[in-house]
Amino acid sequence: MSENEAKIKVIVTNRKAFRDFEIIDKREVGISLVGTEVKSLRAGKVNISDSYATVENGEVILHNLHISQFEQSSQANHEPTRPRKLLLHKREIRKLFGATAERGFTLVPLRIYFKGPYVKIELAVARGRKKYDKREIIAKKEADRAMQRAQKKSL
Repeated sequence: MSENEAKIKVIVTNRKAFRDFEIIDKREVGISLVGTEVKSLRAGKVNISDSYATVENGEVILHNLHISQFEQSSQANHEPTRPRKLLLHKREIRKLFGATAERGFTLVPLRIYFKGPYVKIELAVARGRKKYDKREIIAKKEADRAMQRAQKKSL
């Protein structure tokens, strides 16, 4: 395990994205948060399942990420589902805009994690799967599991 991997603490993983999308490209991005949001993330009070990102006016914005309000906070709390700005370089934003301009591609967050003191998001360029594609993948996984069980029994 390298030094960077030892400092990563995964908060939440978007398992739904791996099932519903074909992942084309992944990249690590930062996110702009307020203090109470970071405290809620440390407590694990986040839902990433229906979130997605868009490129708007030269910025990447994350929508539908639900970070629960911090319980110990007073009236200075945050809005749970507010749009949040993702932090990328301009050339990276241009690449993502080019990818999402193509038909069928979208930006989906896969994981949220702490890397040292910073909150990072693993953002993926993905293509949505059709219902029959999902069925094929499930059937393939079941067949692989059956083969593994058969090999294990034969030993």
